[in-house]
Amino acid sequence: MAPSALGEFLRARRSRVGPEDVGLPAVSHRRVSGLRREEVALLAGMSVDYYVRLEQGRERSPSVQVLEALSSTLRLDEDARAHLFRLAGLGPRPRPIPAPEAVAPELLRLLESWPEQPALVLGGTYDVLARNRIGRALFEEFSHSDNLLLNVFLDPAAHRFYRDWQSAAVNTVAGFRLLTAQRLADPRVAQILLELEEHSPEFRRIWARNDARGKNAETKTFVHHQVGELTLHMQAFDVRSAPGQQLIVYHTEPESPSAQAVRLLGSLAATADLES
Repeated sequence: MAPSALGEFLRARRSRVGPEDVGLPAVSHRRVSGLRREEVALLAGMSVDYYVRLEQGRERSPSVQVLEALSSTLRLDEDARAHLFRLAGLGPRPRPIPAPEAVAPELLRLLESWPEQPALVLGGTYDVLARNRIGRALFEEFSHSDNLLLNVFLDPAAHRFYRDWQSAAVNTVAGFRLLTAQRLADPRVAQILLELEEHSPEFRRIWARNDARGKNAETKTFVHHQVGELTLHMQAFDVRSAPGQQLIVYHTEPESPSAQAVRLLGSLAATADLES
């Protein structure tokens, strides 16, 4: 039987936990990375046969108690735990997603009220639904698409733009997987995955990690073709009125070189708008 998304996730996460992480003796020359299936079953208090059926996709309806035990054994954080429950059909039922997704006018006005804070709104499949003026200027080198995930892997500008491209790629994939567990039947998800699987070996490698993690507050360094290096703090907010949408806002340390560069970028963007 073809493996299920639940089974694939369990297998990937099992490979990331070593015996020493869970109090088991470390044995050299192990044939598998991470825990063995029988070790997971023992630690989670279930039969080996039942756990094997979960990984192979022959059992797809585990109980809450089983999922809690697996979450603990596999050392899942809150995002990964929620992802596991959704894959097992025990998360909240997703609301219907409007097509196309739209950004509320009030949120658009809020974005434009921040002249020195690049901001954008992401949809549930990481399509960029809106940007403010300085946000458009920050990401203006990207021309492949209006999808964040596709741009990270398929736009030639990405490796130049992200100072730490590997970290940006891993985090973007993890966030995409977490969101799309709520819309596995969405044709847009299938379209994005098909394009990436066909054209990006780097994506295939990172996707196989099965990370599921939402966007958190973090610091990123970009290299902009007009103003140079920018170190920006990022905050991500769920848009309560439109489940699945996220508001992403960047800001700088006051009076830092990056703050000066952002002001210059805003001035250049305003001038370009006046001339267009």
